[in-house]
Amino acid sequence: MIRHLILAFSVTASMMVPLQAVAAPLGELSRGVGFVNPALYLQQKGPTLAPFAQIRFCLQNPGDCEVGSSAAIVTLTSEKNAELQRVNRAVNGAIIPVNDRSGTMGDVWQADVSAGDCEDFALTKRRKLMSLGWPATALRIAVARTREGEGHAVLVVKTSDGDLVLDNRTSRIRPFRQAGLSWIKIQSGENPRLWFAL
Repeated sequence: MIRHLILAFSVTASMMVPLQAVAAPLGELSRGVGFVNPALYLQQKGPTLAPFAQIRFCLQNPGDCEVGSSAAIVTLTSEKNAELQRVNRAVNGAIIPVNDRSGTMGDVWQADVSAGDCEDFALTKRRKLMSLGWPATALRIAVARTREGEGHAVLVVKTSDGDLVLDNRTSRIRPFRQAGLSWIKIQSGENPRLWFAL
């Protein structure tokens, strides 16, 4: 009997978190901005597993993974757009692209490095924008596949102009539909430890 109660509680608890998490993005679309077109934003499906390397990153860098409550969409003024462009170019130019070495640690996610792979670029951009006052809730890491089928990670910024992609492969910031990526999963804006399928 106790075993059945524990199982029922576990199932109920696991169902409650996704329902809250799934409902959050719908509210985010209207918080802090006027009408927004949902077609300009990545459409989240159900909850999914976070990349294991990101779980490790959050354990080592809890400040990067705090639950947020600020505006979910940044109003993209000309000043904010220029700042976004500056950060994207600066980080792309500062980090030497190097793939993680295969070994016991596997994929390692890091920020503020001199050399690293795609997620290291994305995490560094996220951290730099947060230090400039951008809300963490609008800065999400997404995992995708390139046209060549290679796994890739980018920073997706939720703005009044839609979801914009900051990619280490180009200095040009693009709307998510023009990024040339097949989307797999993305962080929750409100809780970076939660991820959603795309």
